[in-house]
Amino acid sequence: MEVRIEPGWKAVLQEEFDKPYFRELAARLHAEKRDGRVIYPPGPLIFNAFELTPFESVKVVLIGQDPYHGPGQAEGLSFSVPHGVRIPPSLQNIYKEISDDLGVDMSHKDGSLRGWAEQGVFLLNAILTVRSGEPTSHSAIGWAQFTDAVISTLSQRREGLVFLLWGNFARSKRALIDTSRHYVLEAAHPSPLARGAFFGCRHFSRTNALLASRGLSPIDWTR
Repeated sequence: MEVRIEPGWKAVLQEEFDKPYFRELAARLHAEKRDGRVIYPPGPLIFNAFELTPFESVKVVLIGQDPYHGPGQAEGLSFSVPHGVRIPPSLQNIYKEISDDLGVDMSHKDGSLRGWAEQGVFLLNAILTVRSGEPTSHSAIGWAQFTDAVISTLSQRREGLVFLLWGNFARSKRALIDTSRHYVLEAAHPSPLARGAFFGCRHFSRTNALLASRGLSPIDWTR
């Protein structure tokens, strides 16, 4: 089937797009829209993470679970919200850890992580769509099979990537990653519900050290 997505990703995922489950997934989304359901993110942003971080540009993979389900929040990037939208609590905690880890001022930073994506941080939600006001409502329509294939493809076809797995859901994806070829950093989820267990993980300085060890430019986490 024809999916509009960055050419490098399209080349490595075409087999996935042609499978019956993906056709059924697409048909399900079209049917819900015909029935008047509001789905986030908007259609052009569903594959935004892939568009902003081409396959060959990926250096870091940050796995989220589900898009934000409120109006104007989801932009197809895990943990990110568009410019001008109130910063969600988990992202506030991420910024606090960056500030503590790197000794930088994050007070200027809004909630959009496009600047990370453009530097090679692949901000992948395991579920790429959600119905308005209904968290995890699309968790069983096929997205997990697709994004598991995405993670496996990165593991098999790339080398030396840094995978950031925050919380039990993201940690469950470790089995898809060849740890002899890639780096995996695990921590608690940055949600306030984790009662601060995320703090002190130092994943941002550790990620940059790993990238530097491979001769790659570090991520400017303040962008």
